[in-house]
Amino acid sequence: MSEDQFMGNLYQRFPVTIEKGEGAHVWDVDGKEYIDCMGGYGVALVGHKNKRVNDAIREQIDKIITVHSSLYNKTREEFLTLLIGLAPKGLTQVHLNNSGAEAIEAAMKFARKFTGKKGMVAMKGSYHGKSFGALSLTFNPKYRKPFAPLVEKVSFASYGDIESLRSEIDEDTAFVILEPIQGESGIIVAPEGFLQEVRKICDEKGIVLIFDEIQAGLGRTGRLWACDHWNTAPDILCLAKGIAGGVPMGATLVRPDILASMSKGEHSSTFGGNPISCAAGIAALKAITEDGLIENSEKMGKLFKEGLEKLKEKHSTIREIRGKGLMIGIEMKFEVKDILMGLIKKGVLMLYSGRNILRILPPLVILEDDVTKVLHALDSVLTEEEEKKNVQG
Repeated sequence: MSEDQFMGNLYQRFPVTIEKGEGAHVWDVDGKEYIDCMGGYGVALVGHKNKRVNDAIREQIDKIITVHSSLYNKTREEFLTLLIGLAPKGLTQVHLNNSGAEAIEAAMKFARKFTGKKGMVAMKGSYHGKSFGALSLTFNPKYRKPFAPLVEKVSFASYGDIESLRSEIDEDTAFVILEPIQGESGIIVAPEGFLQEVRKICDEKGIVLIFDEIQAGLGRTGRLWACDHWNTAPDILCLAKGIAGGVPMGATLVRPDILASMSKGEHSSTFGGNPISCAAGIAALKAITEDGLIENSEKMGKLFKEGLEKLKEKHSTIREIRGKGLMIGIEMKFEVKDILMGLIKKGVLMLYSGRNILRILPPLVILEDDVTKVLHALDSVLTEEEEKKNVQG
């Protein structure tokens, strides 16, 4: 692929050149159709070629593309009003940026400025991005080691273990950050009661609680916010991926007293809150909340999990099925690269989380017929791979 000569060796690439998409389907340059269970790593939340999003972008382009936040803009105002109307309780202000990593970087600065403290506690298995601050909160040593020293005063607690968290907290802890469902480490769902206990500790000790819902938020898990599954709200919520229907955008939702600790000029973003992203964001939020996407995520997620549990009974190579809504992990007993390549041949694009976990993040518009086809394709590929391994063994 000629892209490789220009882009270096930064991405794990699949041998597919995508030309167009619609709903939960994409087509390559040869016209071959695929069911898209990658969803651009969760970005294609409201589906490819979403009519609301496309119409909003076209309409906005004819008005103006860029308005810096030193000026006012009605499209931005409408987006902010809509977003804050949907936000978890207490999060009534927002900093608009351009990506998940940027949303995390802003959260780090806001929490440290507000508390006047420096210590940061993240979770083992966490993934928050690859810019220096976000990378400092990301657990996997393979991402961290080549770039040390990173931001100081970060420690990691065991995910789901409240006593481990207590042992990492001290009087200089500014914030605790976690994903209600960990994405990159294999779709690890927070144990019952854990988020509530973390909330309680943070309240007791004056620590800011940050939830990273960059992958899990906005209907992905069958609820608008993943933290809704545990009826727990953070002090800061980080969003990105599908928030603007595929157009780059990040958002850091904040308690107003936290944001009030920041002075003018201490944090800003040239592109943050640009009218194109905001117009797309309005359309995406309306699609999620008005077009039944949250309900469909829950319903299709259940179908997927039921079908996968049946496959687990048939295929002993499946170790565990995890997730909520359309955020699903399939842990295998061997590496998944050949499975992913086999699925491509059968017209299904799927993700991985580490070497032995398949990850399903389709657009929330996926329908039952596609779920059935994906399950059939996976069944077929697993049968082929198991036969190969038996032959080799």
